[in-house]
Amino acid sequence: MSERELFIEEKIINAIKNLFTVQVNEILNNWNFLIPLFEFSDYGGLSAITPVISISSCEQTEKERIIKIDAYSMVITINVPETNDSELFCYGYKSAFDKALSLDKTLGGIVTCATITNTKYLPPKKPNCGMEWEVVLSLRITVEGMNV
Repeated sequence: MSERELFIEEKIINAIKNLFTVQVNEILNNWNFLIPLFEFSDYGGLSAITPVISISSCEQTEKERIIKIDAYSMVITINVPETNDSELFCYGYKSAFDKALSLDKTLGGIVTCATITNTKYLPPKKPNCGMEWEVVLSLRITVEGMNV
C-alpha cells in the first residue's frame, strides 16, 4: 500500500510541531532557568507541554486571490500548569516561538510566509486554585500556488 499525499493543512501542522519540538525546545534549553519543553505525544506529566493547534482557511486579499495565494489562520493554545513561574513561562514560550519563527518564516519551505498576528496571555480565572495559564498565539500563513 502506497503512502498518501498529505494535505497542505497537515503539512503546515506538522511543520509547526517540528518548529516546537526542535527549534523552540533548543532555544528554551539554552536559557538559564528550567522551563518545561514541548512534546507531542500522549505524555501527561508536568515536565512537558503539548500545545493545541488549530488551522482554518481565512479571507484572502484581492491581490492574493489574483496571484493564487491561499491564506490560513492558525491558533496555537499553550496551556501552562499554575506554578509560581507560570506567568514567566508564558512570556518565555511566546518569546522562544517568536524567535524560532523569525529564523524560519517558511516553515522549512512548506509555506510562503508565517507571521504571528496576535498574542494573548490569559491567567486563571481564580488565582491559586490549580487552573492553568494560557498563551494563545494567532498566526496568518500564506501558501503560494495552491489554487491551480
